[in-house]
Amino acid sequence: MIKSKSTKVGDWVIVAFCVLVSMVCLLPLLNILARSLSSSEALIKNEVYLWPKGFNVEAYKTVLSDTKYTWSMAWTAILTVICTFVSLFMTTICSYALIFDKLKGRSIFNLIIVFTMFFNAGTIPNYLLLKNMGMLNKPIVLIIPGCLSVFNMIIMRSFFYGIPDSLRESAEIDGAGYIRIMLQIYIPLSKPVFATLALFYAVGRWNGFSDALMFMNNRKYYPLQLLLYNILNNINSIEVSTQEGFSSPGLSETLKAATVMFATVPILLIYPWLQKYFIAGVTLGAVKE
Repeated sequence: MIKSKSTKVGDWVIVAFCVLVSMVCLLPLLNILARSLSSSEALIKNEVYLWPKGFNVEAYKTVLSDTKYTWSMAWTAILTVICTFVSLFMTTICSYALIFDKLKGRSIFNLIIVFTMFFNAGTIPNYLLLKNMGMLNKPIVLIIPGCLSVFNMIIMRSFFYGIPDSLRESAEIDGAGYIRIMLQIYIPLSKPVFATLALFYAVGRWNGFSDALMFMNNRKYYPLQLLLYNILNNINSIEVSTQEGFSSPGLSETLKAATVMFATVPILLIYPWLQKYFIAGVTLGAVKE
């Protein structure tokens, strides 16, 4: 099929727009990377844009040699894995139950669940609730309250709706129970949506810090993003050892940039592995056979 000139022009416009959007997303990251690898003198003179000047990796050495950073990153990785598995479990059992027409009160359950997506009690009631439950300043307060996203549940429920009912009915005729049907039919057929939602939950937990800021006073369990938040908002809290030769007033900016990269790169490395599931996981569930 031969494309018309107007179609080719439209394709080039779309390509140009995509390139522009990619540059808007990529250039700030390149700037932070360049700043983290530049000398403090170059940062003071405001000479760093997209390429490092006065190349040095001392800021990364400082970050990696400080147990405060390394433990925070390890704890955040552990927390992200735990939260992702717990969230997927909760999302799966909630979505699976709501696809059955014979579930009594299904419409009411759907209404109550969706209602929470639009209306929230607020920070103070949530704080009082968690306090009365004895969850404040404990790691569980970073896991349980946000273990289920209604939006993600709707995506998974829609995906389950897209699986032919004939598969479930044939399994029921063979004597399979609800749990067995979920484990042997629905979950194996739902790998795209599982991968997509796993990435959503993992990125949300890795980048989250507001819950720790409000409900966690134990610095041992501060996630990496909260540590970064404290550094960026309190530059005086950055202590530099004079034995390492850091005396420049621009060092704090270098450390801030290195810390941002330190917190950003690990989660970015996950995207290429799960990117192919994005479209399949989000759109396939929107169509029911």
